[in-house]
Amino acid sequence: MEDEDLVPKTLRPKPLDLDALSIEALQDYIVELEGEIDRVRAAIAAKESWRGEAESFFKT
Repeated sequence: MEDEDLVPKTLRPKPLDLDALSIEALQDYIVELEGEIDRVRAAIAAKESWRGEAESFFKT
């Protein structure tokens, strides 16, 4: 068994050491994070839509 198997899956990844990154790498990291933010916002919007549909179904 690996040590990774013992770590709970709910922990967030450790933040990057920004001091060790170049300006270009930091800019690339921002682009990556913005993509992840867009993905999370889309998931939230989908869940809100589903919730709205469920609420309207059960109100009738």
